[in-house]
Amino acid sequence: MSRTFIPGIAPPEAQSGAAWWFAFVGNKLLVQGEETASQIPNLVSLTEIGLQPVRTQFLGSLEDQPCYAAELPQDASPPTGMALRGLRELYGTLAEDLYAVSGRAFQVMEWDRTHQYCGHCATPMTQLPTERVKRCPKCGLVNYPRLSPAIIVLISRGEELLLARAHRFPSGMYSVLAGFVEPGESLEETVVREVREEVGIEVKDIRYFGSQPWPFPNSLMIGFTATYAGGEIVVEAQELVEAAWFSKYNLPKVPPRVSIARKLIDWFVSTPD
Repeated sequence: MSRTFIPGIAPPEAQSGAAWWFAFVGNKLLVQGEETASQIPNLVSLTEIGLQPVRTQFLGSLEDQPCYAAELPQDASPPTGMALRGLRELYGTLAEDLYAVSGRAFQVMEWDRTHQYCGHCATPMTQLPTERVKRCPKCGLVNYPRLSPAIIVLISRGEELLLARAHRFPSGMYSVLAGFVEPGESLEETVVREVREEVGIEVKDIRYFGSQPWPFPNSLMIGFTATYAGGEIVVEAQELVEAAWFSKYNLPKVPPRVSIARKLIDWFVSTPD
């Protein structure tokens, strides 16, 4: 059963019991255990295992146990029995609740690391005690954790769905289309624009499907479904290698279950004709 996570800003005044420590070297998370069954360190302090964090952020509590994000020095080495692993490869090896907090921890840690100084006047920033926000004591500029909204859309045509291969994808893998929201756009306008730009077709019947935080590094994926409205596929070569219609009964390699892309695809495949 998934445990309840309650976000928080102010850490406990006295840290005497064990806490979950989501400690990163760059974008690699410190975990213990086997590759197929990883665990987050549960300690009073990282100094127990010989590690001294550069900075930490309190995240909240998971079933009354405090959770902290920690940035470790770039030259930090994992203690015996532990390893540094990327979030993508940890999916399925960590409990779902710990994996979700790991993504939150990475985004908060990256915000903390990259916003030490004011972007306007270079003054050291001050973090407010009751909000996840930093304020410049000189010019008043405020910085919240960065969040980049992006749409992801499954386009159907009868029993077919449109899948595409981006240049960065692993060999043979296809997925649904996605793209970042631009200033001044609604989410639905982004869907229409991104589809038109990437594959040259028009869509209709745009419907909200669901959302997913995506800490690679700071996206919020907003999922939609849409139906084909016209046009021929013309691939935008800088974005995609190829795109094509595939039968729901004969799909190529698709993204893993961690992604909302896969949830969209699985939903379409399981929907009765």
